[in-house]
Amino acid sequence: MLVGLISGIITAISPCVLPVLPAILTSAIQDGGRNRRRPLVVVAGLVTSFAVFTLLGGILLSSLGLPDDLLRWTGIAVLAIVGVGLMIPKVGELLQRPFERVRPVQMDRGGNGYVMGLALGLVFVPCAGPILASITVLAATNGVSWGLVALTLAFSAGIAIPLLGFGFAGQAIFSRITLVRERLQLIRAISGAVLVATALVIATNVAEPLQRLVPEQLASIQNQIEDSDTVRDELDSLTGREAVDTAATGDALSFDECEANTAVLQNCGPARDLPGIDAWLNTDDGQALDLADLEGQVVLVDFWTYSCINCQRTFPYLTAWDERYRDQGLTIIGVHTPEFAFEKVVDNVADATDRYGIDYPVAIDNEYQTWREWDQRFWPAHYLIDQTGTVRQVHYGEGAYAETEELIQQLLDAAPQDVVDMDTGGHTTDRTQETYLGYGRLQYADNGGQVVHDEPVAYGHDAFPQPDHFAYVGEWTVTDEYALAGEGAMLMLNFYASDAHLVMAGEGEVRVTLLNDDSYERTVEVDGTADLYDLWEGDPHEDVMILEFTPGVEAYAFTFG
Repeated sequence: MLVGLISGIITAISPCVLPVLPAILTSAIQDGGRNRRRPLVVVAGLVTSFAVFTLLGGILLSSLGLPDDLLRWTGIAVLAIVGVGLMIPKVGELLQRPFERVRPVQMDRGGNGYVMGLALGLVFVPCAGPILASITVLAATNGVSWGLVALTLAFSAGIAIPLLGFGFAGQAIFSRITLVRERLQLIRAISGAVLVATALVIATNVAEPLQRLVPEQLASIQNQIEDSDTVRDELDSLTGREAVDTAATGDALSFDECEANTAVLQNCGPARDLPGIDAWLNTDDGQALDLADLEGQVVLVDFWTYSCINCQRTFPYLTAWDERYRDQGLTIIGVHTPEFAFEKVVDNVADATDRYGIDYPVAIDNEYQTWREWDQRFWPAHYLIDQTGTVRQVHYGEGAYAETEELIQQLLDAAPQDVVDMDTGGHTTDRTQETYLGYGRLQYADNGGQVVHDEPVAYGHDAFPQPDHFAYVGEWTVTDEYALAGEGAMLMLNFYASDAHLVMAGEGEVRVTLLNDDSYERTVEVDGTADLYDLWEGDPHEDVMILEFTPGVEAYAFTFG
């Protein structure tokens, strides 16, 4: 329980709190800061709904036959409705009436803090360490026990402590501002707008890139606390895992022993099976994969869940390894085991794989059978398996990317090459990655946050793009799937490849030149439906390609060979 409390505190000051933090801060000043208890009421609602529905939400939804993402969308809807009530006083009065006689939680004019807190708890998605992973999986598979209730309450209390600090600090600061005290209706309207914006941000997942960019300085500290031998033994006892012989036979090490040294190939025992998979994504016609059928290949089994920010930070490395080594004999299998009920919806997972550019096979482990088969405790975690079906490396959490890629190269007997380095923009000595031009999968535009959606904009770019990136120049209308060329439209592409191609549609011409080769020029005629057009063919070449478009050409994606 002590570690659960500490884990909750760390969770509440991690990047995972960013989507709900503005709502907590503004809730404290909806009455001009006069109600000193308001932050307490809001946070109480948040931890109440989070604790109750983390424990009982899955059971409740499945027993009633309700959609797994119903609670999340209910929370989003309530946030939006309360926000509208704050913005429009008459709507707020209507919303207030059912709660006027409720004690001790009484609704203020313009909105109820406790109801708002309840809604925030339904959409709060904290980063999962072993503590929260144990709570989630136990609640979904073993049912509710007193030990699990105690651990959940301790974790929720830990979450409440920093959030209360944020709320009371915001109240103390803003209540000193004359405008906040005197323009109460304006402050309520602003607070309502923040709530509506919070609902939209959570519904559309637009906060995920910001959360991934915020450094997670506390992850290693959290792992040291939650994954100590003492805590591990207590969690194993709570889950019944102490009855499982996690060590392999013979000279093999257990998974936990292997995880202590991720830099060398070890004998971690035979790979486990993948039982109880509900569905497969990114396989031919949803066909199931069997690890026994993959003997002779190197396999990386990666456990993840799509709302986990820690998992999201691993995706660029996994997708880069898949692109680099698939043709050399590496198969990556992503096992998606849900942390929350809404992550059980297969369509939600499919949308996430598109959003993150995941093309390798994904197994939907909604019943946690594969999770338990592998004695899992972490999101993310991966297991590297050699051609004989033996696990050779185990790693929990983020990190160890260079070590893992070097071990992949050793098992594949591949020629050593620079490992993927996302800190330098993903530039490697390997060929440039597939690059999309529509904002739906936009990753490598050097124009940064200046890319405007669905409107014609004239872009300027003074410098050449960084390696493996491109830049819009001139007038472009960037849509979800493609970029439409306007007057003076150009693309600058800094690439390394033997072959460079561009998927285009519409009608017009594209003039292709290279910065460092004055003799190279090619004119590409675009003549209708989407097709792959050749831009460069030859020996491996590193250069800046300049493409000049006539208006009306649709550019979808660069591909390289």
